[in-house]
Amino acid sequence: MNRSFALTIEAESNVLEIWQYVATDRSIEVANASIASIYDECQKLGEMPGMGHYRQELLDETFRFWSAGPYLIVYRWQVRPIDVIAVVHGARDLEAYFSD
Repeated sequence: MNRSFALTIEAESNVLEIWQYVATDRSIEVANASIASIYDECQKLGEMPGMGHYRQELLDETFRFWSAGPYLIVYRWQVRPIDVIAVVHGARDLEAYFSD
């Protein structure tokens, strides 16, 4: 099956950091399941682009935000495959994250 999404280098780094944190804090099995869930949600987004909401105060309308458990998947939805630009914990200060 072709992937309907692509991860930027930043998003790949985010996913690796999530895996490392969860593997250390919980277990490798939980980390693997968490990442699998994130990828499953990315696949769904790629199959139905435009799902989610936009955050006008953070990014323009070409980006959507979608929850995957405690994480937010941020993606550019009007390109094929969709372009996942970030995967971040929902409790993060998103204004600070996206101001960089």
